[in-house]
Amino acid sequence: MAAYQHSRYGQLLARLPALLTQTQLAAREAREEERPNADRLAALANQSAAMLLTKLGEADLAWIAAQRGLAAAERTADPTIIGSLFRSVIHALHSQGRFDEAATMAQHASRYLQDQHADLSPTLLSIHGTLLLPGAVAAARAHNRADAMDYLRRAEQMADALGADANHLWTAFGPTNVRIHRVTAAMALGDVPTALDLIPGITAVHLPVERSVRHSLEVVNAYRARNKVDEAISELLTAERRAAEQVHAHVMSRQLVHQLRGTATGKRSRLLADLARRMSII
Repeated sequence: MAAYQHSRYGQLLARLPALLTQTQLAAREAREEERPNADRLAALANQSAAMLLTKLGEADLAWIAAQRGLAAAERTADPTIIGSLFRSVIHALHSQGRFDEAATMAQHASRYLQDQHADLSPTLLSIHGTLLLPGAVAAARAHNRADAMDYLRRAEQMADALGADANHLWTAFGPTNVRIHRVTAAMALGDVPTALDLIPGITAVHLPVERSVRHSLEVVNAYRARNKVDEAISELLTAERRAAEQVHAHVMSRQLVHQLRGTATGKRSRLLADLARRMSII
């Protein structure tokens, strides 16, 4: 998970096959007293796989990993782990284009967490808030503005209760991440002016690299939507300097390069052409 948050995709890909095999074997062979921890590790291993696979555009594999992870999480009966894997299921549904189902799952997961505990620990608060964020984006992509705004409002309340940006159980949750998702939701709703108005108020460099660079891709998308091609290319190159593996492999950055190269300015840009070659797009 640390490799993922540092955008070290190659390192994570190299370690995942053995990790998944070992944790699955441990969960199957563990003695009774060891089984909850083995299931916890199996759940989190599958979560790490699902998180990476969604970024690589491998939606079907991500869905399999998320389902397996949630099954292992449910065996632990630990709301923290179950809530964490619900987030992966929401992302996996979203990556398959099942936006209504992803938004509904976010609501189901939120109700589950509310039913399981009265007082939220910082970790549970972070997990609860962070699963509402992809739910908000999914609702926006399903053209359900009311639910998207409601999920964002509730996530903001949890971020305010947390009090600061944090990274409990690799959630990178806090006020900044909520603001980032307001931009993403605005773009999903086609509200580009709102997204552009929000962007200057966000400073994400203190967040994990993966989260900060993913926000940069949304900034690129907003610039592209307003035909600010030079600004979009500049932002994309800055993101590449921070996390080349992420920019080269992420399905969204690859789509953006294709889209930018289709513009008149993009066709003339040597910097963009060079980036496309480094990404093996041309």
